[in-house]
Amino acid sequence: MDQFISYAKKLRLAYFASNMDFHIKEAQAENKSYEDFLLGLLQGETELRHQNGITSRIRNAKFPYQKTLDALDIKLLPKGAKDSFQNLRTLDFIKDKQNIIFAGNPGTGKTHYAIGLGIKACIQGNSVYFAHVPNLIIELKEARNDLRLQRLKSKFDKYDLIILDELGYTSFDKEGAELLFNFISSRNERASTIITTHLSFDRWNEVFHDEIITAALVDRVTHRSYVVNMSGNSYRLKETVDFLKNTEH
Repeated sequence: MDQFISYAKKLRLAYFASNMDFHIKEAQAENKSYEDFLLGLLQGETELRHQNGITSRIRNAKFPYQKTLDALDIKLLPKGAKDSFQNLRTLDFIKDKQNIIFAGNPGTGKTHYAIGLGIKACIQGNSVYFAHVPNLIIELKEARNDLRLQRLKSKFDKYDLIILDELGYTSFDKEGAELLFNFISSRNERASTIITTHLSFDRWNEVFHDEIITAALVDRVTHRSYVVNMSGNSYRLKETVDFLKNTEH
């Protein structure tokens, strides 16, 4: 047994190493064949690696919190979000390399919706990355200053889905606007991007301060994309009111 566990560890067969004794006793008690005994171990190893892969992808995505689509109260979403929900949850937009723009006033569930799609994408084997837009701008600027911008872009090119959250809460200088424009443009029709914003398209110039860049960016991100109107009552406020009511009892 010690030799078996030693070889299992060398081959990085974590399930084998941890569960061999259990499977041996089970096989003896149920008089299992060698084939069924080995099949049980291989199935366990495969499932463990599958679950570890999901856990790793969700961790590497750097979500600020984890909320699934199932935790999203569809009844509270604005009409545009309700209408698109069944279609977007299939994740066909990732396969088709399409973008999603969740646009609407604060508190309507944009970030939760985006994270829910991101987590489901991780579960289905896609690589995902989440970034607050202001933080991404800082990261891109630092990479340019350190002469490693191309290396950073190559890293981002590997993601099947990138979620850019909170576009519009902070305006950019000319350098930041150009970097974000190039970042989004480089992914267009090559991989999917989700953008959440509280600004309508006609107000994006308030962030970029350049009509040409703004017009070109809107044209690129909306081409073959889902634009979901998230304007409506505050989803977050309703959740808070419900929570406070429950704590009173």
